[in-house]
Amino acid sequence: MKIAQIAPLAESVPPKLYGGTERIVSYLSDELVRQGHDVTLFASGDSVTDARLVPCSDVALRLNPAVKDHLPHQMVMLEEVRRRAHEFDVLHFHIDLLHFPLIREFADRTVTTLHGRLDLPDLKPFYEAFPDIPLVSISNDQRRPMPPVNWAGTVYHGLAADGLPFTRQPKGNYLAFLGRISPEKRPDRAIQIAANAGMPLKMAAKIDNADKVYWQTVIEPMVKSHPNVQFIGEINEYQKAEFLGNAGALLFPIDWPEPFGLVMIEAMACGTPVIAFNCGSVSEVVDSGLSGIIVDSVTEAVENVEWALRMDRHKVRETFEKRFSAKRMARDYLDIYQSLPGVRIDAALMRRSYGVAPDLQVVA
Repeated sequence: MKIAQIAPLAESVPPKLYGGTERIVSYLSDELVRQGHDVTLFASGDSVTDARLVPCSDVALRLNPAVKDHLPHQMVMLEEVRRRAHEFDVLHFHIDLLHFPLIREFADRTVTTLHGRLDLPDLKPFYEAFPDIPLVSISNDQRRPMPPVNWAGTVYHGLAADGLPFTRQPKGNYLAFLGRISPEKRPDRAIQIAANAGMPLKMAAKIDNADKVYWQTVIEPMVKSHPNVQFIGEINEYQKAEFLGNAGALLFPIDWPEPFGLVMIEAMACGTPVIAFNCGSVSEVVDSGLSGIIVDSVTEAVENVEWALRMDRHKVRETFEKRFSAKRMARDYLDIYQSLPGVRIDAALMRRSYGVAPDLQVVA
């Protein structure tokens, strides 16, 4: 198949530091190439990929101090995608909703994965206006707030098998918090859990401009008042493998409808069990007792820290390999691509064999 993957421009593919969506686009694109497909990636120019890269900005927009407004750059990328849409059998968007008005003529051979939360009130009238666009959810729970739309399927995220190595014997005796410093991620809960359990806590987290006040007024004072807490800041992929692999357990104390929670399966890939609050997708991602423990309160989390530390790390890794590989993710997406109403196997075969008119943009 000739497949276009359209990524956000805020981060590179894969991201240099924090960035879940771009990391998934990277794993998916490379795995599709590995499986023999012709993949073109529309992304920032500093992306690294096995696919054919179409650079749509010099570098990731978040890392370019000269960029004050992301929207013009994103619209330029979308115009390039629209201009070249006839070249592809399937176009897979990962940019939420900006492209919807531009793809009406070929929407039946597109799919859009929604990577974010869908419970915001402003979203409902938008999706009601575009009920025919094929959409993919990243968990079943993510769908709950949505009006009736054209769901093409649910595809759980997957990681490259060798991306984060299994750590049989962690070197650190600490709990880990990895992600963003923001109210919905509840880093305050992570600090409380570690303090009450008498465990060191290492926090590797990004602080967005929107969350600086929360950091300065709530979390930073907590960090300073708890000697068992070490704030590391934002880390890269190499540091992540060591950080998660050497942790006794990952704390995922969220307080919002998490669409997926990529860090949970990153920890599982390292063999590190997860202690997660029962919100959003958590019950779909964590196999309680195998890859982690699902809890409903700080007290319950504290009570289960010792159990988590004794969990079989081989079984945690085995659960990851069974459920969250990039190979499985790519296979699930290929099934969706081939089910799209604008995809016709017979026409694609004819186009490949005889070079018929370019308006037959279909799947082989």
